[in-house]
Amino acid sequence: MILYLHGFRSSPLSMKSRLLAAQMQALGRSQEWQCPQLPASPKLAIELALSLVKDVPPAQLTIIGSSLGGYYATWLAERLGCRAVLLNPAIVPLLDLEQHVGVTTAFHSDQPFEFKRDYIEELRAYAVPAITQPERYFLLAATGDEVLDYRDMVAHYAGARQTIIDGSDHGISEFADYLAPVLQFCGIGMDAGQ
Repeated sequence: MILYLHGFRSSPLSMKSRLLAAQMQALGRSQEWQCPQLPASPKLAIELALSLVKDVPPAQLTIIGSSLGGYYATWLAERLGCRAVLLNPAIVPLLDLEQHVGVTTAFHSDQPFEFKRDYIEELRAYAVPAITQPERYFLLAATGDEVLDYRDMVAHYAGARQTIIDGSDHGISEFADYLAPVLQFCGIGMDAGQ
């Protein structure tokens, strides 16, 4: 099973999520795909993620996290003992998100999105100072990420499988080019029936 956790102010409508969902459907494996709309509260987002995978054995689970979702995916992978794919993951969102406290809108809708100051403190509970089993992680990081510094990602996931994209952007615009290695790491071949 794959659990996809989107980034800050994002949604299941993100380009990366839609590409992965379409590929899972094409492979006849839609039932092994979960991509919930995460609440703004980190505590509630983690609780939702845990509820969705509570019956999935760690060996059969991969959590894919983009940006803030990568921060959550790292904590969950450490807690559950499953694999994680990190797509331009946030490393220290407590610092990065301070400037976003307040009401705004989500990227893929006009829905109001409120990020409360209390959420900064909630994030602290999910910090992972160092990953314990690098072989369970796959980092996809872009040097051209305009939001986060890829060098922080490379250092944080030292020893893990890493693909560093020269250039690109925070959203990894050419993510379609990386579907095969991402799904392969999740234990899913790109040919139907694998």
